[in-house]
Amino acid sequence: MTERYILAIDQGTTSTRCILFDRRATVVSVARAEHPQSYPKPGWVEHDAARIWRDTQKLIKRVMASAGIGAAQVAAIGIANQRETAVVWDRKTGVPVAPAIVWQDTRTSALVSALDADFVRDRTGLPPATYFSAPKVQWLLDHTPGLRARAEKGEVLFGTMDSWLIWNLTGGKHHLTDVTNASRTMLMDLTTLRWDASLVDVCTIPQAMLPEIRSSSEVYGAADSVLPGVPIAAAMGDQQAALFGQACFAPGDVKCTYGTGGFLLMNTGSTPVRSTHGLLATVGYRIGNEPVAYALEGSIAIAGSLVQWVRDGLELIGTASEIETLAGTVADNGGCYIVPAFSGLFAPHWQSEARGVIVGLTSYITKGHLARAVLEATGWQTREVVDAMNADSGLALTTLNVDGGMTSDNLLMQIVADVLDVPVVRPMVAETVSLGAAYAAGLAVGYWSDLQDLRNNRHRAGRWLSAMDAGRRAAEYQRWRRAVDCAVLFADQGQT
Repeated sequence: MTERYILAIDQGTTSTRCILFDRRATVVSVARAEHPQSYPKPGWVEHDAARIWRDTQKLIKRVMASAGIGAAQVAAIGIANQRETAVVWDRKTGVPVAPAIVWQDTRTSALVSALDADFVRDRTGLPPATYFSAPKVQWLLDHTPGLRARAEKGEVLFGTMDSWLIWNLTGGKHHLTDVTNASRTMLMDLTTLRWDASLVDVCTIPQAMLPEIRSSSEVYGAADSVLPGVPIAAAMGDQQAALFGQACFAPGDVKCTYGTGGFLLMNTGSTPVRSTHGLLATVGYRIGNEPVAYALEGSIAIAGSLVQWVRDGLELIGTASEIETLAGTVADNGGCYIVPAFSGLFAPHWQSEARGVIVGLTSYITKGHLARAVLEATGWQTREVVDAMNADSGLALTTLNVDGGMTSDNLLMQIVADVLDVPVVRPMVAETVSLGAAYAAGLAVGYWSDLQDLRNNRHRAGRWLSAMDAGRRAAEYQRWRRAVDCAVLFADQGQT
């Protein structure tokens, strides 16, 4: 029998990747292309959506050629994507009317500040923030001549990157999104899983622009523009895809993706948990017509980018991997703590005016101690988010599943296990975002039978247990919290 595969498209912030997986969740072939980041004004971040679509077409052909297979051997396509980035395009021509506004973009701060925070949070589980899609679309409607009139006539469409790719893959036949991406627009009711008419009105976005909301795992249509007849059977925001790829299917399961920043998601089951500790309530995933799985999310702004700063800004190391070696030259941080609030603090503090601090400096401190404090900063920030998750959910963390580029640092993984006092587990397959999209697509077409079938594919590559004394852990956490207080002082004093 001819082997068949699942094709995952991982459309990320800096690059797009296409990966083929087999039934054992093994990576068969990979193709990747970076795309440029545009910063036309301070605080603005844009992407060329047309370029991303061209790249996607080329990568699909390249990954297929590398594996030596044809369309008949692809059972389904799954999509994972950068989440809040907003694209608006012409319904007839398929041409974007303006550059895509990326999730990092902050030009919409004035629009966001005018929103009623309680009103938005009650419906969406999200606080008003420039992070989300709705204010980006509103900004485009307000600042692109003639666009609002065209939108009201149904001549233009809005979507996150999953919608943009599905529309193009199907030759403009389907304008869809899934519940995970819709939950990040600041327009979807978290309980009904439908567009909230009151929020759509408040944001002055014509309903005709919006895609249809579907589950994360079902057949949406065929990718006839590139792979005729091959079903597109899944879409998920990248962090939710990682949750699914880590097989976090039970309430209380948590994953953390460590990259430039850190993203922790906890599966909270079929009822949304409204956070009172600085986290976001969001959709984890929905498989077909099954009940939705909700999640709590906590984001850490600075993780791997702190290592990059030590490399490029301080020039203490030549490559990112050297941070582990340098930190390993000392047994502890020497009393030094680094709070990397380069652009404020994210969860659970949400202090946009906080600024980074290094505290505890003495003549005893060496570059080894600084390197150790850099890694510990990621560990303690993880601890803060986990504490908030435990408090919000009432579900005590028992294991942290990790993925992302920073997990290759074994010392960091040990530090995270030490500060959390729970096992930290790294999976064999590092491409968990792509794997989650593949899993969801495979389930929709019967390539894999059920969630247990997916669990059986999961194999760990590393496991770390806490080796830190409880008394030391408590004392160091208190010192970390005092260091955070110093960073927050900048916000309290109105400094930038």
